[in-house]
Amino acid sequence: MGKKYTDSAKLIDKSRAYDPTEALDLVCQTSKAKFDETIEIHIRLGVDSRHADQQVRGAVVLPNGTGKNVKVLVFAKGDNVQKALDAGADYAGGAEYADKIMQENWFDFDVVIASPDMMGVIGKLGKVLGPKGLMPSPKAGTVTPDVARAVTEAKAGKIEYRLDKTNIIHCPIGKASFGVEKLTENFNTLVGAVIKAKPAAAKGQYIKSCVIASTMGPGIKVNQAKLG
Repeated sequence: MGKKYTDSAKLIDKSRAYDPTEALDLVCQTSKAKFDETIEIHIRLGVDSRHADQQVRGAVVLPNGTGKNVKVLVFAKGDNVQKALDAGADYAGGAEYADKIMQENWFDFDVVIASPDMMGVIGKLGKVLGPKGLMPSPKAGTVTPDVARAVTEAKAGKIEYRLDKTNIIHCPIGKASFGVEKLTENFNTLVGAVIKAKPAAAKGQYIKSCVIASTMGPGIKVNQAKLG
């Protein structure tokens, strides 16, 4: 561990679970890298993602964005191509982009959006987009006839949350430079969406643990009893 990490770790009481605002204040204090660190939240849920009726997945627009310049690729045809570009998409088109991904291993984008009539084209990309979490889905609002709106939301800071194989959700909630107030707003918006997405089949304690960390900093435990 580097000196900055060690110094940051001294500020944190590992035996404590902090209130959300206090944890976010600490995470800003411990973000000491020379770049603007991303603040991430890691939420362990009391569900079993192997069961279809216990999946937790969705998307939410963070009120203050993520601080990241998001590159958007849209699969569309006809008027939707121009509508996507007018809304701010970095790339918009059809099979030519699918070929570019498959043949050139091209991934110069952060979000993929598709109109429903393009699912035949992107269906064959499942094996390469899926593992990277880039496959469009209706549940996340990235398969939609209104591609312009989806582009606008993606650029404004819409993020997708989903369980990994260990039943943990990992999501960015902004940059250290946002400060506590903006990070708290983003944190509350994301946690609220995850709570609202609780499956009916989930039994017992829903939020098992919550940790906040900056890119290079130590993890800070949040008191899950304060998360609603």
